[in-house]
Amino acid sequence: MLRDDFVEKEKQKLLEEREQVLDELTHLRELMQSEVDVEPDEGDAEIFEREKNAALIAVLENKLQGIEAALRSIEKGQYGICERCGQPIELERLEVKPDATLCVKCQQEVERRNRRSRPTRPFEW
Repeated sequence: MLRDDFVEKEKQKLLEEREQVLDELTHLRELMQSEVDVEPDEGDAEIFEREKNAALIAVLENKLQGIEAALRSIEKGQYGICERCGQPIELERLEVKPDATLCVKCQQEVERRNRRSRPTRPFEW
């Protein structure tokens, strides 16, 4: 069981990180609202920036979901428990990644399975 002071410290980290992510999402969404002058030139810098911002928004939205899930698990008293095996998540891992939902062993197994499911050969024309 995690100590209350540790959980409170991690909760504060998560709340601060959530604010940062929300601020960045707001900024990126505002940038996406601006109109783009579409030029027929290949490699238009404005279009490239919009695509980059759209990708960043997707990453940040995923990060926000992880933060929200961690905050919910704190409220339920389940913070620091691996969602896969039910064992405690290592304190060192939670200090580095407060929104971690898997212990190191389970995270490695999930990543190993994901690598195996990817095609090994490059796309051929």
